[in-house]
Amino acid sequence: MPFNLVIDPVRVLLLAGLVFHKALWEVMKKRTTLAPGAAKAKQPLPQLLTKFIKIAILLGIAVQTVTPTIFPIADQSELLRPVGVAIYLFGLAVAVMGRLHLGDNWLDIEAAGVKREQNTVAHGIYAYIRHPIYTGDLFLLLGLELALGSWLFLGVFVLALAVLRQAVVEERKLMESLPGYASYCQRTRRFIPFVV
Repeated sequence: MPFNLVIDPVRVLLLAGLVFHKALWEVMKKRTTLAPGAAKAKQPLPQLLTKFIKIAILLGIAVQTVTPTIFPIADQSELLRPVGVAIYLFGLAVAVMGRLHLGDNWLDIEAAGVKREQNTVAHGIYAYIRHPIYTGDLFLLLGLELALGSWLFLGVFVLALAVLRQAVVEERKLMESLPGYASYCQRTRRFIPFVV
């Protein structure tokens, strides 16, 4: 019996977007991390744990794009695919714009803090929202799960609570040590322009 490989273009698109997202972050991270010859500091256990969880989630999502649907919504979930793809592409675009506009001011989520030479970024997408990368990533995940027709899309709402908590913690640190950040917060919304 011959083996027929069926390639699903939606799943290819979802996986390609994830790979592009991760590759962009890694390339930009390499540009902004250690100076040549500098020693890498040992990371505390909570940071290592956060990094491990982040990698595990990313790998799980990538695997999900190439395996049968987990917790399928319905046999007719094809109607959700175009909506999911649109939300996914929107989220990917927002996250990428946020990362590009943030430039050298970016830090990994597990190393959240304030860099010595950090500035308040208030241009581009940051003129409207303070956390476009978080916002984009949440929309990306929501769209991915809807495009795959999985009930796991409900998990994005739980993840949004963790992201909200992280954003609040980051904002406190930035207000304490970054000139102009408090007034920037008064002019912008956290996640959705003019709303939240």
